[in-house]
Amino acid sequence: MILIAMGVSGAGKTRIGEMLAERLQCAFTDGDAFHSAANKEKMHKGIPLTDEDREPWLKTIRAAIEGKQKAGETAVFTCSSLKRKYRDILRDGDKDVVFVYLKGSREVLEERLKTRTGHFFDPSLLQSQLDTLEEPGADEAITVSIELSPEAIVDEVLAQLKTR
Repeated sequence: MILIAMGVSGAGKTRIGEMLAERLQCAFTDGDAFHSAANKEKMHKGIPLTDEDREPWLKTIRAAIEGKQKAGETAVFTCSSLKRKYRDILRDGDKDVVFVYLKGSREVLEERLKTRTGHFFDPSLLQSQLDTLEEPGADEAITVSIELSPEAIVDEVLAQLKTR
């Protein structure tokens, strides 16, 4: 099984992904590590990424997912996965890939981004991410509110996984 913690910047993908990986005793990979230097520079400058910018990045993450699967490993990844077509690239028809949508209000997300340091993402891009976001339905993802504590989020995800 491969889990992908998804959502806009500030949703807590990295923290929740790390916690899920710890609880599942598996590898964790942050999808941001696969961004090109050009993508990171654009985001640092407050320039939204285009579909063309994202496609090679998504395909690289998909290749990493396939590597984990070929090794027979469970793993947790993070990736904003804002559009269904992005999730389709990452999933590639694979039923063992499960998205975990970390859903939050604009107010909570903005507050989190104000306090975050050392990240290449320019907080002014939050609106462009919210505009791009195509929220996944129940058929596509486990959805959990980011207003819960991180521990409660992980507990909820693991409980929902058992019912799938």
